[in-house]
Amino acid sequence: MDRFQQLRLLEAILFASTEPVTEKHLTGRMPEDADLNGLLTELQEMYANRGVTLNRVGDAWVFRTAEDLGEHMRIEREVPRKLSRAAIETMAIIAYHQPVTRAEIEEIRGVAVSRGTLDLLLEANWIKPRGRKRVPGRPVTWGTTATFLDHFGLEDLKALPGVQELKAAGLLDNRPGLGAISMRDSESELADSEGLEEEEIVLFGEDGDYEAVETDEAVALEE
Repeated sequence: MDRFQQLRLLEAILFASTEPVTEKHLTGRMPEDADLNGLLTELQEMYANRGVTLNRVGDAWVFRTAEDLGEHMRIEREVPRKLSRAAIETMAIIAYHQPVTRAEIEEIRGVAVSRGTLDLLLEANWIKPRGRKRVPGRPVTWGTTATFLDHFGLEDLKALPGVQELKAAGLLDNRPGLGAISMRDSESELADSEGLEEEEIVLFGEDGDYEAVETDEAVALEE
């Protein structure tokens, strides 16, 4: 095999490999009389100004996209992420019981809410903080966003399906842990309270945020 053929063989071996090829491996694949170092140097010079270049990585060699073309090779794709059951249940509770605290969500679901669940809903821009509740610890309350309404084609919260509609569609889970959710009928409490608990009222602060407080506390505050 002449030098030109050796160069072609070396090129083929490197091209066919997805991982860097060690010089030891190349030596075993090339003819015994091959000048491996000379061939590698020549091949590297041949690809110096090409779209792919021959790069040395430690004691191995590999073809890689030229550095100056890297940014043009990126492909951005939207990968749909399927919500976990925990995220779906948490989202449903927030939608029907807002503004609601994390502790209240956990009480309704019967299990702890992981930080990642709320982070996922925040990342999707489906929920947002809705002020702090006037109870010890002043926990943050959560509510839905306009993005949530737009994603599900809802004009407002009153358009959320009621219990009977969910049962008819077979979407209401009858498991004991979810029986306590007691989703409100959109024609009753949601229409009257915009998603607030019956025993809560809304106080507007100077910054426009509001806090849901118990009725008894509100009376004390007014006094």
